[in-house]
Amino acid sequence: MDFLIQRLPLYIDGAWITIQLTIAGCALAFVLAMVFGIMGTIRHWLPRAISTVYVEVFRGVAALVLIFWMVYALPQLTGYQLVDMVAAIIALGLNVGAYGAEVVRSSINAVPKAQVEATVALNFSWFQRMRLVVLPQAWAQMLPTFGNLVIELMKASAVVFLVGIVDLTAVAQNMRQATGETVVAFIGSFILYYLIAQVFIFGVRLLERRANRKLGRAIPGGGGLKALLQPTSAGTKPGVVK
Repeated sequence: MDFLIQRLPLYIDGAWITIQLTIAGCALAFVLAMVFGIMGTIRHWLPRAISTVYVEVFRGVAALVLIFWMVYALPQLTGYQLVDMVAAIIALGLNVGAYGAEVVRSSINAVPKAQVEATVALNFSWFQRMRLVVLPQAWAQMLPTFGNLVIELMKASAVVFLVGIVDLTAVAQNMRQATGETVVAFIGSFILYYLIAQVFIFGVRLLERRANRKLGRAIPGGGGLKALLQPTSAGTKPGVVK
């Protein structure tokens, strides 16, 4: 315990780097997911083809390979060297954004066709249809899977220590090499990764509750903290009371 207490500032610094990577990577992934996910639902073949190429390429390449490419290969091809943190954020965002694009596309396609046809009958423009009817419903369906992708991105960020970024994993590895205390060194990173994940999970659940509330769906237990932490019953959609 004394080992961890004495080195707590180093672990906190590493955790802060991990949090920055996760937040920035998620922001980029979200933008890419929304853009390419929506493109994947357009009837014209060109935007759907572009979306398919992006999803298949970046979903099929490991995040570590993308990071190595951004840090080591891109400068040789372009002559321009990205800051390591920026390169890692771009690589993580591209990778997770490809998964997110499929979530967006499938969620939009899951909106009842009758509602989409009603907006056409009401002479809504495409933008009005997406903003007022389709995306609010699709957003509530996207969030649970988006929560999983946030945690996956956070865990994938652990590989950035291989390109010299001193994140939480790098701190634990440096402690192990300096002191030989393998178990204790990685217990510190284990605990902090878990706590960071719980904060992100809690935030996504708040967004889920808010999205369901805007759609007029009842929240079990009145929507307080107890209801927020309560798991959804099997066979029941999140935020819906049978």
